[in-house]
Amino acid sequence: MPLEPEHIEKFLEDDGDAKFKSELLELLRRRIDNLCFKECEIDRIQCTLTPLCTHRTLLKLRLLNGLTIEDQPKFCYSVHKNIIFRDFRNKTVIYKPNDAYLYLVDFFDVFFHGDYRKLNKHFSKKEFKDASKIFDDRINNREEDFQYRLSKDQNFMIFKYEDKIHVCFINENYVLCNANRENITNLELLLCLCNLFKTIYFPEVNLRLNDSNCVEITILIPKDALLKIGNSPPTEDGSKRDEYLWNVFYEELDALSQFCKEINIFMDKKENLAIKLNIGVMPEVRMNEKSDATLRYRDLRLIFNILFRLYNDFYILHV
Repeated sequence: MPLEPEHIEKFLEDDGDAKFKSELLELLRRRIDNLCFKECEIDRIQCTLTPLCTHRTLLKLRLLNGLTIEDQPKFCYSVHKNIIFRDFRNKTVIYKPNDAYLYLVDFFDVFFHGDYRKLNKHFSKKEFKDASKIFDDRINNREEDFQYRLSKDQNFMIFKYEDKIHVCFINENYVLCNANRENITNLELLLCLCNLFKTIYFPEVNLRLNDSNCVEITILIPKDALLKIGNSPPTEDGSKRDEYLWNVFYEELDALSQFCKEINIFMDKKENLAIKLNIGVMPEVRMNEKSDATLRYRDLRLIFNILFRLYNDFYILHV
């Protein structure tokens, strides 16, 4: 039986020989550098159309470990940046650059080209009020369709262009573009994301950071809305709200339970139905089983979609 990747992974986890592990990792490092700088980038057509690592993941490996753009295969990185630019401009791309990383200055060059030098300077000095003036000017005077929010401790800034989310890791000097399957591992970032979507889509929903290190979201179904719900399952010509609460709501609660540490449903003092979600960066269950899997950006979208429906169909029509 040939050597398989899992054999190497198990060896690195179990074997105590530090010297041999170091030699093995050095072999891997040399192989990666040879793949990037000699085998792939030297053939520009291949590098552009069929790079030898999936979606240029080896660029991410270097970037997330603090290497600079000078340490990247330059042509490959330029193609990567151009794919993100073309996708942003809704042009044809070879693949969708989801969960793609850029250095901060290159993100500004792609999304705010005319002001990218100014923005890079403001962010390097943490002059966020000056940077906000540039963003607000583009929103108010150039009719650019995006929203942004700076996190409480100024470690993150989030940009929302249409349905796409881009997350600036300010101290690390890089940006996650088109966030989708990546994990959300920071509570400050999670709270900032929730605040951004709350402001845009459901402003009256209550949002706070609780003592359990969770983002607590509380949405109400007003008493007046509850009184209009039928006492039995709806017929074919029943209202959409009856159909939702009787036949769909429990399924959505089950979906929410995969990503929330806790869900509480209770009647408040005004006899409104309150739905309280506690969301952490380490959910306790996923697919009805305990798991250490972290929350992903696309999981958060599912949560927001359910809240948006409850807010618009039950809350906003009765206040």
